[in-house]
Amino acid sequence: MKESMERTAYLIGKDGVDRLAGMHVAVFGIGGVGGYVAEALGRAGVGMLTLVDKDVVSESNINRQIIATYDTIGQKKTEVMAQRLYSVHPEMKVECRDCFFLPESADEFDFSCYDYVVDAVDTVTAKLELVKRAKEAGVPIISCMGTGNKLDASRFEIADISKTSVCPLAKVMRRELKKRGITHLKVLFSKEEPIKNPECSVPGSISFVPPVAGLLIAGEVIKDLLREEKDNGKEKVLVPRE
Repeated sequence: MKESMERTAYLIGKDGVDRLAGMHVAVFGIGGVGGYVAEALGRAGVGMLTLVDKDVVSESNINRQIIATYDTIGQKKTEVMAQRLYSVHPEMKVECRDCFFLPESADEFDFSCYDYVVDAVDTVTAKLELVKRAKEAGVPIISCMGTGNKLDASRFEIADISKTSVCPLAKVMRRELKKRGITHLKVLFSKEEPIKNPECSVPGSISFVPPVAGLLIAGEVIKDLLREEKDNGKEKVLVPRE
């Protein structure tokens, strides 16, 4: 085992490290949340990531996105993220999909090849389609609700969509998913009331809130991936449940 994975193996064992090395996770949206999801998954030893985003790095991203520096402005987010991942986990495989995920482009993705899907995109339309496609393929998915206009990162929780409150985006998603016959979805959301700025329609953000959301999501993905079924139907848990 490489020295870079020894500390991880102390927690989850060599079997856990080997298991993560065989996993393929798709991260849709490589922004303030998704970039930290990808970072944590790569450092944990996930063997393959598919990164989906059409944007390039802009100066306005620098306050919160792990890939955003003055040196990377104008570069494709997926490619910058991939190079960063290779620098910490050279053996991993990274697929860059430089596009926006939309209902009309959904057929270009084979969800059955993913072991897990992370929804870190901004638009409701894309989120709904991601959930629909993942559910149809039988692939676990976690969806990030609103992280903008928030200042208290300690208010984030991971729960089923039916248990969410306060978050305006979660309310919309609950309603729209119900229309589509989907009543259960694992999400990250915040119970903090959004901080409103009447002078600006663009959501505010700060350096420490979206990253916390991304790291919490990555942790949930990793723990889910480390759970497997024994032949006798009893669950083997390689990390303890909370």
